[in-house]
Amino acid sequence: MSEEHTGADNNQRLLAAARDDNEELLQEVFEKGGFDINFQDGNADSEILPALHYAASHGSTDILESLLTHEECDVDPINRLEGATPLHLAIRLEDKGVRKYVVENLLEAGADTRIKDKNGDTVLDLLTADDEDIKTLIRKSQAQSAVSMDDIVSDDDGEPGSGSGSGSDDD
Repeated sequence: MSEEHTGADNNQRLLAAARDDNEELLQEVFEKGGFDINFQDGNADSEILPALHYAASHGSTDILESLLTHEECDVDPINRLEGATPLHLAIRLEDKGVRKYVVENLLEAGADTRIKDKNGDTVLDLLTADDEDIKTLIRKSQAQSAVSMDDIVSDDDGEPGSGSGSGSDDD
């Protein structure tokens, strides 16, 4: 275990693991328990970020995967400085392969593509012309989201007992 993290509580160690891309430390935190997966640290003079922001903005794929598997992980926390979600930060990654991987994982975890940052930009607004792969992923996610919302609405419009099989079986 790293000496600089031994005196910190597990929330602080969680953030350190994400900041430093330290999967070993993250696993220690997960094994020990007693942490908030959405914990944000900071004060009035600094940006307050949860671990997912660090993982997404640094392209820390292993850390990102581990965080997203945690049931209570909020996939859309918004940072104070820019009003950005992890998805906003992920599309800034320089390495195209890592960028696509991180965006894909965030979308699969349910990241909301409609959230606007402080400048009023969604992730689609921030993409460059050569980001066709990412645009396709985002549009596919938006389409799936729209279908899911339609399913929820249509489930509520039927009358009770009006489903098939309500007739007599005595024929």
